[in-house]
Order: sequence, then structure tokens, then C-alpha cells
Amino acid sequence: MILSPRKKTKKIKVGNIYLGGNEPIRVQSMTKTDTRDVKKTVRQIKQLEEVGCEIVRCAVPDWESAEGLRKIKKAIKIPLVADIHFDYRLALETIKQGVDKIRINPGNIGSRERVEKIVLAAKERNIPIRIGVNAGSLKKAKSEERRAKSKAEAMVDLAMEYTRFCEDIGFSSMVISLKAADVPTTLEAYRLIAKKCDYPLHLGITEAGTIVPGSIKSAVGMGILLAEGIGDTVRVSLTTTDPCEEVKVGYEILRSLGLRNYGIEIISCPTCSRCQIDLVKIVTQLEKKLSTLYSPLSTPRLKVAVMGCIVNGPGEAKDAGIGIAGGKGVGLLFKHGKPIKKIPEKDWVRTLVSKIEKMVKE
Repeated sequence: MILSPRKKTKKIKVGNIYLGGNEPIRVQSMTKTDTRDVKKTVRQIKQLEEVGCEIVRCAVPDWESAEGLRKIKKAIKIPLVADIHFDYRLALETIKQGVDKIRINPGNIGSRERVEKIVLAAKERNIPIRIGVNAGSLKKAKSEERRAKSKAEAMVDLAMEYTRFCEDIGFSSMVISLKAADVPTTLEAYRLIAKKCDYPLHLGITEAGTIVPGSIKSAVGMGILLAEGIGDTVRVSLTTTDPCEEVKVGYEILRSLGLRNYGIEIISCPTCSRCQIDLVKIVTQLEKKLSTLYSPLSTPRLKVAVMGCIVNGPGEAKDAGIGIAGGKGVGLLFKHGKPIKKIPEKDWVRTLVSKIEKMVKE
């Protein structure tokens, strides 16, 4: 597949990193914890850091949540984003607490005066704002003209209205998101906004669902947009207690398109009656072991093949940096296409981990 050139957008500073411009497409997540529980929230963010999360967002539903953000920020390494709805005073407090970015839907904040207070406070502290418009929170149509438009067009109209408002008071450090729970609306909205402005775009399918349907919808929706050159940062929204799963899926989407060209990629066959080894167990153990040793950001690109088939297995293993193709209870180890030696089934995981550790250090 030929990818379209990436749309050139403004470069925005978020904490100690940048997004937009020629920066890598950033992978984000959001904590699942009660933000008021500082220790639990910090612990979860540190787990996210270990799997390569680059920006983390926390919900701020009340004052106790807002007041704990300073402690959270001091204990973590990645940029911290405050997610604010309805109460503009919470946004002002989180800015005082030193967060690296604010996420608001101006339509939920209320009057223009309240939105202006948030924008001016962010401008004073030199932190960006993500303008988020979700399909589920659109204002009621105010005119026949708006009612005649699609949901995606209405989302884009609102986003542009908000960005112009910010620009009019001298603020331009913005990121825009236009999320819907369905892929077609999301595609239409982002394609339209990409033609109208050059602010960095945050991609996501909101309320995507549990791990399987949510990962599929996210991969299809964001994958299409990324292939078209649209998008500067992604968040995979999954119904799960472990946000690390969101980060892992995000990196797999980017790696599948070649947009984040590092980290360990495991390829394995789906198994059939030709498979005479317990491939599912082997691959599961290997994934678990490698996930504890490496994050996508700490490892050069390495393809690892684990194949339980004598038909396609040897060819796939040869194409990988390191791989094993198996027969009955034994497999042939390949390194950069060259056969090395036969490995008993019981030693596959240990051997691959050992070889990968050496290759990563090379």
C-alpha cells in the first residue's frame, strides 16, 4: 500500500515533547482510575509509561481531582492532560496545578466569557488546549442550514467556530479532535477538518467498545485516515480496566502502516491441522515475556516469527530478523534468513528471548 504524504500541521509543545509538524505520531491513553486517588493514578501512569505511552489524560470531575494533579505530575515522566467538562473553574484550577495540556469541549463549558477565561489562562501559562467535539455532544441545530448538514459537517463547523474564537483572542496553540462512535462519521469529519485548518489532529473512535470490537473499529477508522496522511496523535478508546491495552493497539496500528518503525513485532500463523506444536501457548508466553522486558520506544524495529507450519513457516521465518518454524515437537531457528539450528519445542520461548536480548544490544 502506498501511503499519502502526511498533512503538514503546526508543531505544538506538550510538556517535554512535541506533536504535529514532522514529529512522530504520538500514542496517548487515559487513566481508568479515580483521579482523586493519587497513588493509584500514579501507579497506572507508570505502567503506561513502561509500554510506551507518550501523553496521558486524567478526568477531572471535581475539585479534589483537580487539586491532586500537581502531585501526579511531579511523580510521572510523560505530559499530563486534564480532561474538563462543564465547570470552567476546574479548568482554571488544573492550569494552576501545572498540567501540560487542557482538553475541553467549549460547548460544554457554557458562556463565551467562561471559555475565554480558560483560553487566556492557558495562553498565560503557555500550554495548549485540545478542542474536542464529539458527535454525541453536538449542540442542537440553530438553523435550517445546520439541520441540513451531516453530523460530521456540524462537528467541523463547531470546531472551526471554537478555533476562530480562540484565534480572535490571540491563542493558537490548539489540537483538534472530532470523534464519533462510528467509523464513517469519523472519517468524514476528519477529512473535512484537514482541508480547513493546519492544527494538529488527535484521532480516535470514541466509545469504540471492548478490546476486540474496539480495536477493530479503531484500526479501521484511524488506519484509513493515517494512510491518507491525516493525524498527528492517536488514542484507542477501549472498555477495559487496563489502559496499557490501548497503547499496545495504538502502536500496532502505527507499526502496521510503517508510521512508527521500531519495537518488537511478533508474527505467527493462525494454526490448522498441520500444526503439531502448542503454538498458542508458545506465542502467548513469548508476548508476555517480551512485554515485561521492552517498550516500543526502547527497542529498534525487530520482526520475530513464530510459525507452527512446514508449508509457509520457513519462508516467513526467513523474512524475519529472528524466527522459528516448527514441525512435530521441534523447530528450525532462523536469524536474518539463515538457518542456525534445530530447537526442541520446550525451548522455543527461552531461545527466542535470549537471541532477542542479544540482538537488541547489538
